[in-house]
Amino acid sequence: MRFLKIKFLLLAFSGIILQSCSLQRPTQTTGRTIWSKDKANDWYASQKWLVGANFIPSTAINQLEMWQESSFDTITINRELGLAESIGMNTMRVYLHDLLWDQDSTGFLNRINTFLEISEKHKIKPLFVLFDSCWDPFPKLGKQNAPTPFVHNSGWVQSPGFTALKDSTQYPRLERFVKGIIRNLRNDKRILGWDVWNEPDNLNTSSYGKRELPNKIDYVLPLLKKTFLWARSVNPSQPLTSGVWLGEWSSDEKLKSIDKLQLEESDIITFHNYDNAEEFEKRILWLQRYGRPIICTEYMARGNNSTFQSSLPVARQYRTGVFNWGLVDGKTQTKMPWDSWDKQYTADPALWFHEIFHSDGKPYIPEETKLIQELTGKTNPR
Repeated sequence: MRFLKIKFLLLAFSGIILQSCSLQRPTQTTGRTIWSKDKANDWYASQKWLVGANFIPSTAINQLEMWQESSFDTITINRELGLAESIGMNTMRVYLHDLLWDQDSTGFLNRINTFLEISEKHKIKPLFVLFDSCWDPFPKLGKQNAPTPFVHNSGWVQSPGFTALKDSTQYPRLERFVKGIIRNLRNDKRILGWDVWNEPDNLNTSSYGKRELPNKIDYVLPLLKKTFLWARSVNPSQPLTSGVWLGEWSSDEKLKSIDKLQLEESDIITFHNYDNAEEFEKRILWLQRYGRPIICTEYMARGNNSTFQSSLPVARQYRTGVFNWGLVDGKTQTKMPWDSWDKQYTADPALWFHEIFHSDGKPYIPEETKLIQELTGKTNPR
């Protein structure tokens, strides 16, 4: 009996030691690390030269109107992606929104799948955008406002908005959105990648600046870091990125904190540029030091000397992917210039700022669509 008691005590003691050791062992994390340069470049080598647009159907004023069940317009989406295919485009950059996940995650995923089916039919692989710091900081579900006449992007909304950004108790639902979307689509070969946050430090000074969250960047910076971590935690097979858009990127010393975070956390390098060919090329050369694929996710503002004729040949020379802003003229009214927020317009501008096609599918400038067809190798122009 005494022997059995001693044996029991030894076993109990050893169990305590084992339990103690297991508690001290680091928790194994799921998900993946940032891609190596080799992996990123191997992925890029398997892609065609990426040429596309930032896409929203002409019948939608913003991300919410595009995706909500009552206004999800597959007829227009199909027609307009067909226009993109006709000029050789093979990708689209498409914005999502966190409120849509809260509203109806199952329905939202079903509509995304429908969009992917239409995109695949037109040989287009979308780059999805999760969060966006641009324009109206007070998004609301339901029926969206009508466009303000002759104002550029008068109804576009931020994600997350002012309220969610300042309230850390809402971050768990933002985490559910990021993880839920990517977890369900992480191995979908119809998707090009994930742009986790568009222009995160944009303060919208010319439009909503007075209504923006004070010290907005102080909230965005740590949440952007979390967003990358959330996205990687569900192990997406597609690359993650967030594009730098403002400032000088010629050396690490000249980077803002948020630029540094974006560039270091991204699997592939993305940037925006709405300037002339010389500036466009300079920024590509600046970013080459990272040794990763480079894609320009926003360009082409005719009134700012950023055109297809100036930028597209440079992009092809360096095999830099490109997404111009705008495809078909519609409710976003981005044919109007940025200064339409400060200057009153009563008619369309003589020179469209963005967009490629009229709402009826006619090219705005036929020479542009011919150039895109030529550079993409499209052999059956419309």
